[in-house]
Amino acid sequence: MMNLNTVISLDKATNPRVHFIGIGGAGMSGIARIMLAKGFSVSGSDKNDSSVLKSLKVLGAQIHIGHSADNLKDCHLVIVSSAILENNPELVAAKERGIQVTARAQALAWLMSGLTSIAVAGTHGKTTTTAMLTVALQSAGLDPSFAIGGTINTAGTNAHNGSGSVFIAEADESDGSFVAYKPSGAIITNVELDHVDHFADEEAVFKVFEQFINSIKLDGFLVACGDDLGVQKLLARVKRSDLKVFLYGEGSNNDYKIERIHLAPTSSTATVSKIGRKVGELTLAVAGKHNLLNALAAFAAGNALAVSEEKLLVGLTSFTGTRRRFELKGEVAGIKVIDDYGHHPTEITVTLTAAKNLAQGGRVLVVFQPHRYSRTAAFAAAFSSALNAADFTYLLEVYAASESPIPGVSSLTISKGMDANKVSFEPSMLKVVEEISKQAKSGDVILTLGAGDVSSLGEPILQAIADR
Repeated sequence: MMNLNTVISLDKATNPRVHFIGIGGAGMSGIARIMLAKGFSVSGSDKNDSSVLKSLKVLGAQIHIGHSADNLKDCHLVIVSSAILENNPELVAAKERGIQVTARAQALAWLMSGLTSIAVAGTHGKTTTTAMLTVALQSAGLDPSFAIGGTINTAGTNAHNGSGSVFIAEADESDGSFVAYKPSGAIITNVELDHVDHFADEEAVFKVFEQFINSIKLDGFLVACGDDLGVQKLLARVKRSDLKVFLYGEGSNNDYKIERIHLAPTSSTATVSKIGRKVGELTLAVAGKHNLLNALAAFAAGNALAVSEEKLLVGLTSFTGTRRRFELKGEVAGIKVIDDYGHHPTEITVTLTAAKNLAQGGRVLVVFQPHRYSRTAAFAAAFSSALNAADFTYLLEVYAASESPIPGVSSLTISKGMDANKVSFEPSMLKVVEEISKQAKSGDVILTLGAGDVSSLGEPILQAIADR
């Protein structure tokens, strides 16, 4: 991991240029957006063009497709994505020329410094929770800055340079770099083993989350899910007496609770209470108990910031979701197509529960693309178990991301543990589109699932159904 204690030195008066290696990533593009809004000159490179790069170009960024030392030109600071390898020609050139080089997390920490910062962490749910808190604060009349690993539907963006004193950031634990943020307060939704390419075991995950909690500023606050076993284990390790800890969930041990839960196919409601006092009704335009819990975490954090309870509840009603989180891509012939980023067995289980509720007796047909060979190897049996809950699953081949293949590990590893009548290993995306569009009938829900390029299949599937 890159040094997270780098001191960033930029004199605005000299019109410094900041260069991003891997600017198209969710986290990197958000930081670039904020820096552009602050008036910095921004350039960046990525291996492939995308809509994200096109939007940054419209905002004034100089974009390069492909990596080359020539892209650096006269930049003053280089920000590096965690996915960039040490032999990247731009990174090598920056070090040779003595240009400041810093990690994405350190750059975000620099932007957050001097503001009331809230970092939202957790193995699952952090993107949605960060977006919910952002929308609720905006509705309450604040104009927070935010940097999120997904696009808020209502805002159409993943980052914003606000005029207010609050900065909300999604805290990605995947490489442990979120310990650099040093926030005023934090949310932890849950804790379990993931990112096995970086964490050797569950203990390594607990250690970095413990460091994250200890990085919260003196007399800061922590909002954490008291129902989650991982959170319970984590809090037992924390020895800070200055930290204000607020627990949320369904259990009686929580400070903030949801009760009288109702889960409709496309919405959800619950009663919110705080330390035994009924606060009001929480009504969401998104489905699933997991989203009620995410909203409760956002509510508790907003309350810790002294925002009106009534305004927070009203604000949460206006949240309509984020891209790639149970996102409805369209409906044709009574068949709904949903896209979701879920790439961990726990996430798949939660997403399939929501999909079955949405289908209301129809079938749930899944196209799943495992993300990374290391994750596939570590969780193959759990993936098999989770996907067996679907009526039928098409397994694409593993999306490698930055990994090299692991001998003997493929999507077949998952399929072998599944009901043979409910799974088909089909590495061809074109074939999957053809097969699932033939199989689907009115009332079914088709779910494209995974953190790779499986998200590109929604529109072709809808078109194939329309053409049949």
